Amino acid sequence: MNQSRITSLVALFAMALLAGVTYWLLEATQTPATQPEKPKGHSPDYFADNFSVSELDQTGSTQYRLTATKMVHYEDDENSDLTMPAIRAFQPGKPIVTATGLRGTVNGDASIVDLYDNARILRAPGNGDPEMQADSSHFRVLVNDDVIETEKPVKLRRGLSVATANGMHYNNVTRVMQLFGNVKGAIAASDVGGGSSK
Repeated sequence: MNQSRITSLVALFAMALLAGVTYWLLEATQTPATQPEKPKGHSPDYFADNFSVSELDQTGSTQYRLTATKMVHYEDDENSDLTMPAIRAFQPGKPIVTATGLRGTVNGDASIVDLYDNARILRAPGNGDPEMQADSSHFRVLVNDDVIETEKPVKLRRGLSVATANGMHYNNVTRVMQLFGNVKGAIAASDVGGGSSK
């Protein structure tokens, strides 16, 4: 074997070695190919005990407060399951309204709260109106609209007056209560004309 052929082989081997090392370095430093994103499963991604969140108005006063003894958040739909939830609305000059249930759900931006199982709305007495209480198996609280509604049978008590219906829509801004389907009830004499004067 002549000297020039050995030199050529050594140069060729060195070039092959350099190419191999370069390829290895490129592969080692390159970001891995993006894998197709695996769909998120309906599994909890975080929990909270004795959960409480408040929404403040422009003055910094509490407008709404949502509490629960337990909250479980799910990654796929951003919804949360609640145990013993309560949502309370505070409006200046108006009676406090509290909605509760044994269990509930809240969507990702806390604009819709569903209350289930022994769900109850309680409006404190005030401004000449007696206490009002509504009971059902489900209430939906539309937080941004300040509305509570249900498509389930509901029992309403306002002072000494009692009514039942197949559904209800309550607007806390206008304080208008609408009952739907098979409405029955008895209005107490003290509630005629807008309520008690006390």
